[in-house]
Amino acid sequence: MSEKIIETGTLSRKDFKLDTPVKWCAGCGAHAVLASIQGTIPETGVRKEDVVFVSGIGCSSRFPYYIDTYGFHSLHGRATAIASGIKTANPNLSVWVITGDGDSMAIGGNHFIHIIRRNINVNIILFNNKIYGLTKGQYSPTTPKGSITKTSPEGTIENSFQPGELAMGAQGTFFARVVDTDPKMMKDVLLKAAQHKGTSVVEVLLNCVIFANEVHKEITGKEVRDDHQVYLKHGEPMIFGKNRDKGIRYNCNKMEVVTIGEDGITEDDILVHDATNPDDSTHYNLVRMGLPEFPVAMGVVRAAESTVFESLMHDQVTNAQKHSKIKTVNDLINSGNVFRIDQKS
Repeated sequence: MSEKIIETGTLSRKDFKLDTPVKWCAGCGAHAVLASIQGTIPETGVRKEDVVFVSGIGCSSRFPYYIDTYGFHSLHGRATAIASGIKTANPNLSVWVITGDGDSMAIGGNHFIHIIRRNINVNIILFNNKIYGLTKGQYSPTTPKGSITKTSPEGTIENSFQPGELAMGAQGTFFARVVDTDPKMMKDVLLKAAQHKGTSVVEVLLNCVIFANEVHKEITGKEVRDDHQVYLKHGEPMIFGKNRDKGIRYNCNKMEVVTIGEDGITEDDILVHDATNPDDSTHYNLVRMGLPEFPVAMGVVRAAESTVFESLMHDQVTNAQKHSKIKTVNDLINSGNVFRIDQKS
């Protein structure tokens, strides 16, 4: 990356583009994510030299090679651990983790839940194509039960992870979901993730044209997307449908889909989305919603305030340095129960 310092506010997408070829398959949804992030970073107000992308292993994890920032292509499943160290060492950096459903949910699962639990101020972009693409089509932790893959020729027999459910269980403060076919939604959500103080997780429902082509077609298809997605916006009712006449409400403490205008249902009966309440059980219900009974929740499901790990850690270090009698290594060596041996001449 160029050593030239570019003042905040003067950056554009071209400042983050490289001339080198992008080696993802034609039709891969990752291209859309790359373009959206390149368009989002300039709007965050962060200096170019303060942006770092960290990835693990997998198709998604080639991302640092395709964006003109500092980057770290790390080990399988360890991107969140390395990003934790980078952010803790230098809280002024804007740190982004690029990972996949296999990289983060399988070998990296432990690191994934603990960075969320600690609430370190990084942004995790999770490419979910529900398959292992780089290793040629094995089923992943998010592959739907019963799917035929190269490692499950008779159908998977494992229950699949819901990334949003896992994030909620780890006390996550920010979770959002987008699709690779809606760049406007993606950019809007990515900007909100970047502005969030704490760990933000954005799940991207992404197409793998080779090994899981059209895996999200029941959600992203032009003929069905309006009826099969509800785009959540804080403070607005959960309304969806081609005619904007469907909504979600609670009935006897259970969520249900209703049609506005039928059975006396009005817009006032529809749930209003509150993304900011960390104790709202509705968030958990929203990330679990799915076809055929419910639309899939898109947008920012949760964006709650909480303490941020690296801020508290640096406060502790500063306080300890201020009040401790031990200021140097020599102080440490000569502290406590020590004795001295004098040499005889």
